[in-house]
Amino acid sequence: MTYCLGIRTREGIVGLADTRLTSGTDTTTAKKIFTVKRQQHSFFIMTSGLRSVRDKAITYFKEVIETQDQSFHRLYQAVNKFGEQVKRVAAEDKQNLEDSGMQFNLYAIVGGQLEKDKEPMLYMLYPQGNWIEVGENTPYVIIGNSGFGQPILKRSITYNSGLEFALKSAFLSFDATRLSANDVAYPIDTVVLPRDAYDLMEHRFEERELGHVSDFWNERLRQAIQELPVEVLDRAFTKSVLRKSS
Repeated sequence: MTYCLGIRTREGIVGLADTRLTSGTDTTTAKKIFTVKRQQHSFFIMTSGLRSVRDKAITYFKEVIETQDQSFHRLYQAVNKFGEQVKRVAAEDKQNLEDSGMQFNLYAIVGGQLEKDKEPMLYMLYPQGNWIEVGENTPYVIIGNSGFGQPILKRSITYNSGLEFALKSAFLSFDATRLSANDVAYPIDTVVLPRDAYDLMEHRFEERELGHVSDFWNERLRQAIQELPVEVLDRAFTKSVLRKSS
């Protein structure tokens, strides 16, 4: 499984992806973020699904980038082209995969800002090649193991969140997933794109670098639970009084 997260705010975009790959009982590490960076033109693609399908779609898209990238002026144009490659791979491999008992299930998060985009954009692409734009009301999207990381994002992230705050929330969302699912793990890759900067900043983080943050959060969470103003719940520790009906 995978954990990939994209957050879109007024200040820009934050992306985070784990790097664990699981095949049967074997686990390996691989980058799940593909980036394109040139002057006033930067975007990334994060993927979740079968590794063979992902690699094939990205390989086809790299060929598109070599010949057509100069013609993309808005991010949705690049998303459309990547969607075409996903559909191409589906046409070639979907039936064989299904005959082998596997599902064609490539999902993608595409984020960035191109020359004519007024602000950084974020999209989620489905295996069918269609996409949705991630908007201001719910300014984040997760692909892969999405259940465990949702609560922290729902409680913390808004479109007005700063990029540093968004990155902290993204890490806590990953950390909650890591603790709950054994198929999501360090190291993690991050991308940050400030608005109108057109320059993706990529970094990889190991557990030894961020383990203390997880410990800090766990301790603060226990302390917050202890201090919750829920005196009304004290009644749960007393015997209830049965009232006689008149």
